[in-house]
Amino acid sequence: MVTYVKLYKRMKANKLPDILTLKQACEVLNCHPNTLRNWVNQGKIEAIRFGSRGDRRFKKEEILKILEGKSHANN
Repeated sequence: MVTYVKLYKRMKANKLPDILTLKQACEVLNCHPNTLRNWVNQGKIEAIRFGSRGDRRFKKEEILKILEGKSHANN
């Protein structure tokens, strides 16, 4: 059985940029931006902060790691 994560990885992971914006990461994870911000604050995922506003960016590997965790939780 092909899981959503495996299918996603095959089709989309190679097309993702190495660094994702908050919006892009939320689209991949299918979550609200506040949820992702909370996960950063709780230490569940690491964000790269930059600029005077402290914008968040996420490494593709971190996002895929969260996706894998979601798929294991659903099994």
